[in-house]
Amino acid sequence: MTQTEPIRVMIVDDHDVVRQGLAVLMEAFDDLLLVGEASNGEDGIRLCLDCQPDVLLTDLVMPGVDGVAVIQSVHQHCPHTQIVALTNFKEEELVYAALQAGATSYLLKNVTVDELANALRAAHRGRPTLAPEAAQVLVKVTARPPSPGYDLTEREREVLALIKQGMNNREIADFLTISRSTVKNHVSNIFSKLAVSNRAEAVATAIQHHLVS
Repeated sequence: MTQTEPIRVMIVDDHDVVRQGLAVLMEAFDDLLLVGEASNGEDGIRLCLDCQPDVLLTDLVMPGVDGVAVIQSVHQHCPHTQIVALTNFKEEELVYAALQAGATSYLLKNVTVDELANALRAAHRGRPTLAPEAAQVLVKVTARPPSPGYDLTEREREVLALIKQGMNNREIADFLTISRSTVKNHVSNIFSKLAVSNRAEAVATAIQHHLVS
C-alpha cells in the first residue's frame, strides 16, 4: 500500500549541530516530517508523549537521562512509536542495552543521508536496521548469557539500592512513597531476575556485578 502521509519523526540529541543536521535531512525528503526535537532525555520523553511520533531518533550517550532510559520509557508509554538509536558508540553493552530497552534499529553516526532515511522508513514498518558493528556485537552478546540484572528496571534498581542499605519493605515504601505491596512486587521481581532467594544473596549479586553504587 502506498504511503500518503509523511513519516512523523522526532529527534533527541544533546548536540545542537547534530540536531540541526538531522532537521535539514528531514526537509530533503518529502516522506519524512520532523515533528519535534529535544536536547536532553528528560525533555525527549515528555515531548514524545505529547506528539506521539511514528519514529523516534535518539542519541544514547547524553547527560542526565540517557538514551537507553529514553528508549525504555518511550517503548513503554508510546508503543506505536518505533525507535532508532543513532550514536557514535558501538560498545557491546550499549548496543545490547538499547535493543533490550526497545530500540528497533541501531545506527552509527557515520551513516549516509540515504542510509538513515531508509532506516527511518524501515523502522516505521517495524523492520530493524543494524550497523554492521552493532550486528556483530548483537550476535556476540546473544551467544552468551547476559549478566545478572541486565533487565532490572530503574525502579527495581532503586529498590535494590535501598535493600543494600539495609531497609526493610516498610522503610522502602515510606522512602519511595509507594505501597508496601508494590515494594513486595519489586523485591519479588528483583529476586527472580537475579536468580536469588533472599536479600543477602541479592545484595551480594548486586555488589559483584556493580548493579548499584
